[in-house]
Amino acid sequence: MSWQPSADISTLLERARLLQNIRAFFIQRNALEVTTPIISSAANTDVHIDSIAVAGSAHYLLTSPELPIKRLLAAGVGDCYQVGPVFRDGEVGRNHNPEFTMLEWYRLGFSMFDLIDEVEVLIKGLSDKSLKIVRYSYQELFQEYLGFDVLEKGAKYINQLLEQYGLWQAEQGLLDKDTALDLLLSQAVAMQFPEDQLTSVYHYPASQASLAMINAGDPRTAERFEVYWGALELANGFHELANAGEQLQRFEQDNQQRLNESKRVMPIDNNFIDALQQGFPDCSGVALGVDRLLMKLLDKKHIKDVLSFDWERV
Repeated sequence: MSWQPSADISTLLERARLLQNIRAFFIQRNALEVTTPIISSAANTDVHIDSIAVAGSAHYLLTSPELPIKRLLAAGVGDCYQVGPVFRDGEVGRNHNPEFTMLEWYRLGFSMFDLIDEVEVLIKGLSDKSLKIVRYSYQELFQEYLGFDVLEKGAKYINQLLEQYGLWQAEQGLLDKDTALDLLLSQAVAMQFPEDQLTSVYHYPASQASLAMINAGDPRTAERFEVYWGALELANGFHELANAGEQLQRFEQDNQQRLNESKRVMPIDNNFIDALQQGFPDCSGVALGVDRLLMKLLDKKHIKDVLSFDWERV
C-alpha cells in the first residue's frame, strides 16, 4: 500500500540517531550548522546532473547547497556544515532517489588530505563495523585494477576497454574520455572494492576538476577526491577553487558541453561568482550522501529502505 512508509519504523529511528550523531560530531569540532535555501535562480551546469525546475517560476531546486554555503564562507562564517534535502531530476534507482539528504561541510585551512582524514574519522565513528582504510590516486587506481595509465591514454583506448568489459558497444558511438572513465570506475573498478573497505580516490584528472583547484604539483590532475564504502560512492570533495574567473570559465564550458549534447543551458550563479571575486578563504569541502551512508550502516540494499517515502510514494 503506497500510503505506508518505504522504510520500517526501526530504520527511521536509526536515521534519526544518525542525524543526531552527525550533529554531535560537528558540534564537538566547532563547526557551525547553517541553513541555506533549497531554491535558486541559478542551476547546476554540470552536464551529468539535471536540476529540477520549479513550475511557474524561473527558479530551480538545488542539487547541492555548495554554492550558497560558499557565499557564506566568503562572508566570513568560518567552518560550517549543512544537512538537508537536495534534488536531482531523473535519478531513480537502487542507489538514487530524486530527493535525497546531503551532508556538506567546509574546513578553513584544510588540505584535501586533511579533509579525507576527517571523512574517514566520521564514517568509522558512526559505524560499529571494522573498516579497512585504503587510498589511491586516480592514476594509481586505474594502474592497479586495469593496468593502464589513465593520464596518458585517450578516449579511443578507454572505449575499447569498455567494450572488453561489456559496458559499451562501438555502434553506440564514441564516448568522451571522462564519461568513459566514469563508467569504467563505477562498473569495472569500484565493483572490486571489498565491502569492509573505505577507499579514498584523489587527484582526479584536471578535466574532472569541477569546483576544485588544479594540483600545483601535477597540473594534469585536480585537488578532488571521492570516498567509497565497498563499491558505493559516499562522498565527493575538493580543495576549493577560489579564482572567480577560472570558475566562471568552467561553468561556461559546462554549458557549451550541454549545448553540444542538446541539453538545456543552465543559468549560472553570478552571486557565487561575485562572492569569489570579493575574496574566498583557503578551504576544503565535501558532500556526503546521508541515505547511502545509512544503507551501508544498516546493510540495506536499496535506498528506498532508508527513506520515509521514496519517489514512488510521494
